[in-house]
Amino acid sequence: MSTVVEKSAAEVARGDELEGMSSNGNGSSLRTAETLLRLLPIAPCVAALLVMLHDSQDNEFGTVSYSHIGAFRFLVHANGICAGYSLLSAIISAKSRPPTKSLAWTFFFLDQLLTYIILGAGAVSTEILYLAFKGDSTITWSPACESFGGFCHRATTSVIITFLVVAFFALISLISSYKLFSKFDAPAINPIRATFG
Repeated sequence: MSTVVEKSAAEVARGDELEGMSSNGNGSSLRTAETLLRLLPIAPCVAALLVMLHDSQDNEFGTVSYSHIGAFRFLVHANGICAGYSLLSAIISAKSRPPTKSLAWTFFFLDQLLTYIILGAGAVSTEILYLAFKGDSTITWSPACESFGGFCHRATTSVIITFLVVAFFALISLISSYKLFSKFDAPAINPIRATFG
């Protein structure tokens, strides 16, 4: 029981330190750094989105466009959502106010969610590109990139940029989880209910 009290006292002291940092220049520089980090994914999100939006090819074999492939449409939507979220979260994090537990939990949840969405979009698009480049002999699916090389190379560029966005969002997720769990306690668990529940 005394370790819980000591831990709580240490956390209170750390909270007082953080409040003191926000009253002097360190807190505002940390907020500025977080805001800039939240702004970083916007450019690659928009770049990946635009590259994929303009990805189509016509030749003697037919026409192919990103809109014909569900995974690529998902990639476009995911990049658009992530760019919008990055802008909105940067605006919110730039405002000068004391951090609240609900805001920290909201950032943590949304950062995690968007990280997994953009990771999923990149992963499923990578699988489609793998099949387009290699084909699948068991179902007699020939490699489509032999006929539509330009389309495949532009799609590959968009997917590579998307994985850069994944790295940015993973870093943002780590920072938001650190801010949440270093500043605030985890939700309390009722030991009687956990034992007999």
